Amino acid sequence: MSIPAETRTPPGPIDDRAGLPALGPEGTALLRLLDETFESWGVSAGARVMTLPPLLPTADLARLDYYDNFPHQAVVVAPLDLERRESAPFCCETGCFPCDALQPAALGLPSASCYGVYLHHQGQTVPSDTLVTVVGWCFRKEERYEHLRRQLGFRMREIVALGSKEHAQRHLETFGEKITAFAEALDLPLRKEAACDPFYDRGGSKALMQRLAPVKHEFLFGDLAISSVNTHRNFFGERCSITLADTGGPVFTSCVAFGLERWLSALTQRHGGWEAAAEAVARARSVL
Repeated sequence: MSIPAETRTPPGPIDDRAGLPALGPEGTALLRLLDETFESWGVSAGARVMTLPPLLPTADLARLDYYDNFPHQAVVVAPLDLERRESAPFCCETGCFPCDALQPAALGLPSASCYGVYLHHQGQTVPSDTLVTVVGWCFRKEERYEHLRRQLGFRMREIVALGSKEHAQRHLETFGEKITAFAEALDLPLRKEAACDPFYDRGGSKALMQRLAPVKHEFLFGDLAISSVNTHRNFFGERCSITLADTGGPVFTSCVAFGLERWLSALTQRHGGWEAAAEAVARARSVL
């Protein structure tokens, strides 16, 4: 049954508490400036610029252990089941469609941009010094959302290395130094700390290896991680059957990630507003 127009809730701004904040012109301009900066770092190093789909098959993500390792963050998408639309209509009180109104969820919203890179290259043979850079919308279910700091939907620029073990490690060292130098030029105090993402199974020798040699380091402004450098060893090379051109073995991979909205949060907090933050970025770009 349709709702009379005069009793419908009028449309309003998207609720920031739902993790879906909007950016005005100043914030949008600064986000673009930051993204252009990070993209240029990748291009200067030889990275190919790619655009990847915002949705990935849940079957592919499951094959990468995504739903075992990150079930607390996972968000999936399902189309409406039109045959059940009448018996399971949209509920105005809850603001939701009931589960019975949906088809099976066969598409996932990834929590990082790099998953699409590995899935795009599955079954391929690549040079030992391959670099790719992408920016994408990422999605994470959080216990709570904070404006620009923690969002349901946000943008992540990544520079991804696929190739030899040495190439993957050198990638992290090079861009870790770039992040540190950029932060210093921005007068943005960051600290680098080891973190733990369960790219590998939590039991057995792989988990022990991860504890002995961390696979992820984060760059934090206060308690907020705004960038990270991550090594996955040959995990994605094996799972996606991506092989090295010179040896035929599985590639090693690593990635450098920039949470763009989180950078906005850190910069505006440090410099006091959009204009001062943009000026700081422009100065830092000019000296690096």
